[in-house]
Amino acid sequence: MMHERIPGIPRFEEDSWHDKRHDYALCIPVINEGKRIYHELERAQAAGVDKAVDIIICDGGSKDGSTSREILDPLGVNTLLTKRDSGKQGAQLRMGFYWALQRGYKGIVTIDGNDKDSIEDVPKFVDKLEEGYDFVQGSRFLPGGTAVRTPKIRYVAVRLIHAPVISLTAGKWYTDTTNAYRAYSRRYLIDSRVQPLRDVFQSYELLAYLSVRADQLGMKTCEIPVKRIYPPAGKTPTKISFFGGNWDLLRTLFKNLFGAYKPSKGK
Repeated sequence: MMHERIPGIPRFEEDSWHDKRHDYALCIPVINEGKRIYHELERAQAAGVDKAVDIIICDGGSKDGSTSREILDPLGVNTLLTKRDSGKQGAQLRMGFYWALQRGYKGIVTIDGNDKDSIEDVPKFVDKLEEGYDFVQGSRFLPGGTAVRTPKIRYVAVRLIHAPVISLTAGKWYTDTTNAYRAYSRRYLIDSRVQPLRDVFQSYELLAYLSVRADQLGMKTCEIPVKRIYPPAGKTPTKISFFGGNWDLLRTLFKNLFGAYKPSKGK
């Protein structure tokens, strides 16, 4: 089924293989993840994650065959959404959020599809949403969390730049602010003072914005410990280029600090 572009939502294709089965959705943005997404979903299935949430793959237009139904359906995936429009991660997440909210989920968990994160912990995020939290941030740096082979430059950037600026913007201390492993309540995402479904969120802007907006509005937020394990060898699985990508992240970080992404109405 093709969904045509509307303001704030990219044009996308929907392949739903199962009806809505759970109250919460797990949205996984991917693009050409190959065996990484396959292994991540295997781990999720072994841990029973597909028995706790509906797994939604938010594909940016993969060309490597990793998002075929023959691969995804047996691994517990409920629905594949494929972006057929411009935009990067932010557009993929807007596509997933829009579709999940339309389907009536009570909240959404997100995780990268590159097999670095402890997908087995998804039920812990759901528990926090059930407790009434509106934003739940996963952190490898909390007691009980695990950070393995984190590149040194990334560790320094997160701990000394990104986390302090996000925390300043939010008005609350966070420890692992570049981590896309997190959860959002339906109440948070549909609040008129938030408005995440806007075309300004093309790349990493949406993650930065949603990291701070809940606290700015006095909503209930927390961090929980998770694992993030980088591979022992080979290229680091990331879509952030060293120069252009990191510069964009810094620019986004400071635009967010000065309120550039707040909606014009409902402030």
